[in-house]
Amino acid sequence: MISKLKTEAGGTARLHQFPPLRHGWRAADAGSSHYQQQLMDGFQQGVSDGFEQGLQQGKDQGYQEGLRSGREEGLRLGREDGKRIAHTQFMLAAQPLDALIRQLQTTLNEHEQRRRAELLQLVEKVARQVIRCELALQPTQMLALVEESLLSLPEAPTRLRVLLNPEELLRISEIEPAKVAEWGLTAEAELESGECRVITESAEMDIGCHHRLEQCMDALTQNLSEAAGE
Repeated sequence: MISKLKTEAGGTARLHQFPPLRHGWRAADAGSSHYQQQLMDGFQQGVSDGFEQGLQQGKDQGYQEGLRSGREEGLRLGREDGKRIAHTQFMLAAQPLDALIRQLQTTLNEHEQRRRAELLQLVEKVARQVIRCELALQPTQMLALVEESLLSLPEAPTRLRVLLNPEELLRISEIEPAKVAEWGLTAEAELESGECRVITESAEMDIGCHHRLEQCMDALTQNLSEAAGE
């Protein structure tokens, strides 16, 4: 729109042409679109930067977590492997010691067996000497053995013979001649001192001191073996 204005001095004013309204609107619209585009670009850049930052933080956190887990798992596996290796090395190193212990135990067992055998021999030797001395001092002790054996029979025998060593029979005859006749004591040259055999119509019994000593020694040997086993 063109206007003609007059001045107070009577002159005419210069013409001013106003821009069309539609052109102004277009310019405003163009500025608004540019602003919106910048806003959108900023938003996208923020999203992109946030994603990259989050991704990097996730990577860093995952790396640290994986590093920690890997270190713990490595330490655990290392300890287990170390235990197995140490156990294997210990067992290998202990083999000579185990062999030495077994050898030592075998030697000790053999020594213990020899010691028991020597002890039993000593006991038997001393016992025989004591028996010999007792019979020499008190030969009638053989009569007590004969009487004990006769009492163990279910009934009194009708026929009876008692075989003794000749020397012992001689000493007993001097002390107890009645028993010699009653029991039919007879000298037997094959019997050693302390030996005695009782013969009836139904049985024959060895009641000598040596036979009884052997029974005692067998029981003692068994007891010592059981004690050693325990």
